Amino acid sequence: MFVTLGRWCARRPKRVIAAWILLLVSLIAAVGVFGSSTSETVSIPGSDSQAAHDAALAFADSASGRQPLVLYTPADGLSLTSDRAREAVQAAARALAARDHVLAVTTPYEPAAGATLAPDGHTAYLAVELDLAGRDITADVVHDLMDAAEPAEAAGIEVTPGGNLAEAADKKSTRSSEVIGLLAAFAVLYLGFRKSIAAAVPLATAVVGLGISLAVIGLGGHVTDMPSSGATIAAMIGLGVGIDYSLFCLTRFRELLTAGETVEDAAALTIGASGKAVAFAGTAVIAALASLALGGLPLLRALALAPGIAVLVAMAATLTLLPALFALLGRRLAPAPAPGPTAADRPQDSPPPARGWARIARHVADRPWRYLLAGLAFFVLPALAATQLSFGQLDGGDKSPGTSGRTAYDRLASAFGPGVNGPLQVAGTLPEPASGPADPAVTAVGRALKDTSGVAAVGPAQLSRDGRTVRWQVTPTTAPGDPRTAALVHRLRERTLPPVTKDTGREAHVGGIPATQLDLNDRLAQRLPAVIGVVLAIAGLLLLLAFRSPLVAAKAAVLNLLSVAAAYGVLTALFQWGWGAAPLALGGPVPIPGYVPLLMFAVLFGLSMDYEVFLLSAVREAWLASGDNRGAVITGLARTGRIITSAALIMVCVFLGYLLWDDPVVKMFGIGLATAVALDATIVRGLLVPTTMVLLGKANWWLPGRLDRLLPQMHVEGGEEAVVRTAAVPEPVRNA
Repeated sequence: MFVTLGRWCARRPKRVIAAWILLLVSLIAAVGVFGSSTSETVSIPGSDSQAAHDAALAFADSASGRQPLVLYTPADGLSLTSDRAREAVQAAARALAARDHVLAVTTPYEPAAGATLAPDGHTAYLAVELDLAGRDITADVVHDLMDAAEPAEAAGIEVTPGGNLAEAADKKSTRSSEVIGLLAAFAVLYLGFRKSIAAAVPLATAVVGLGISLAVIGLGGHVTDMPSSGATIAAMIGLGVGIDYSLFCLTRFRELLTAGETVEDAAALTIGASGKAVAFAGTAVIAALASLALGGLPLLRALALAPGIAVLVAMAATLTLLPALFALLGRRLAPAPAPGPTAADRPQDSPPPARGWARIARHVADRPWRYLLAGLAFFVLPALAATQLSFGQLDGGDKSPGTSGRTAYDRLASAFGPGVNGPLQVAGTLPEPASGPADPAVTAVGRALKDTSGVAAVGPAQLSRDGRTVRWQVTPTTAPGDPRTAALVHRLRERTLPPVTKDTGREAHVGGIPATQLDLNDRLAQRLPAVIGVVLAIAGLLLLLAFRSPLVAAKAAVLNLLSVAAAYGVLTALFQWGWGAAPLALGGPVPIPGYVPLLMFAVLFGLSMDYEVFLLSAVREAWLASGDNRGAVITGLARTGRIITSAALIMVCVFLGYLLWDDPVVKMFGIGLATAVALDATIVRGLLVPTTMVLLGKANWWLPGRLDRLLPQMHVEGGEEAVVRTAAVPEPVRNA
């Protein structure tokens, strides 16, 4: 099937390329018409915070809620209580109210504003309500609002957007990160192939796939909640695997051209062997991501869906667009003749000289115990650090200094206390309609909230129109990401509210961003063992199907955990302990959200499977051709070592390019993925896998008879024809 697909595309290169370009242009045009949509909404079915959110739907709130525009003057500057400042702020409010999408603007001088003017008179905020949900607030909307606030700016008042407005204002394009990754990838590919046209082919395939993926993800945001970080993670993964998959196939294509195959046959056989391995490896990545559905959280499903789409498109481009490019460019992709004596010039019984990875492979195979123990020892310290990993909550104080979100957060926290940046929402339902805010059923809960330790203020009770739902805004004394705020949420749920609602028919639930993040981390901690178990089982099963060896499958699953542990250890040290705060432009230690390790586990396990499949397919191919286990391990590592390390270097460059982002979560993914890929491609694939396979000997390929009859023949290495054709490739080319 794969050979047929490759041949069909190679015979119709212009049609296939035109179809991909048409698809890309059509999707980009659709995004231009409908726009891309993201949402930071977090729903946690069955949680207390979700119950509070659902109860609050009884109130006719604006789509955006009250979004702050923070007003600030220095201590020696204009006081916001002065007549001049009041006139400027009110003029700005009138201008804001006249803008599109603005429903209401509340100034700090109105009774309904509450405590929105600090006692020192130098910090306040305008509360702006829009007809746009958070997902629809764009940078253009924020710029329009900031233009309307010009009267305040002209009076010497600094205006800074906060909340969702700051998120939109601070949102940057990933273009610079992707350009850096592409330039680094081109440099690595050019050094490897020594031909610009050969180096450009993987990049072209990856860029087309990336453009289609991001367009599909952006359009998908209109039908499902898609966090903005989902597209960023998809860009990381899609660009990396797109280049990797194309590199793997291009290397095989060049080998076959050197062996004398025609361009069409070489393209078809490449897809029949390397293309099949790519399809299998990509399926493994998608299967690992799909396991996140066990988390029971829409957020996880969205974060898994985005990179899953990117991997699927990268696979499709590799299997169809790439052979079309091979056919169109033909022998211009072939390697230049290597200097020095050829195989025909050497004596017939003289073995080819061992160079590069061939020499490394033989050296490692001759000393398996030494390199096995050294490789395992390398992971001890990162694994110890990983045991200290704990889930936390990010807030505006964790954003990079100088961003709108960080500036607004710091000014509000300094003037009103840190809890103002993340108030809790307590919502309750009543068995009978309340007569008003002074109803005993309402005041009892309000008094209990005010008397709770850790509460700075409790807003007035708000009743729904039918009087059956009531809510309070509770301001903690501590910041949203402070562990003491999480302790307050537990205190309210377990000690404060039960005594005043028990046996009354009343219900009260604690929501708001801090409570939602706490429930999210708790749910993730509960589901993490199940997700890990399923990913391990899926990986083991897929490798068993591919290589028909229980030992190979089990060993690969266990060794893949080492790369994940190393990534977790690095995250713990650089972010949670704050060791990387200065070089990463962070203000100090940053908590790690629970979804980051979980999503990273699925992604890293999938990427590790990529390299495992590439290496083992070459080893099994050599084993089927020779029956010599040690020789097969050496040949497999010699043939794929350079490809795997080059692909890993490209992926590391792509991931590290995203450190330019201000978002700490994006930095976490960039650092974690780069660390794991680098260690996986060198220590794990270069040392641990070959040494364990040499030590196990022929037991690597042991398969019980009954299982042999049950398992289908996958032939990931390409089947008998590919093995025979590749065995005919001259040894220096195979070891290049």
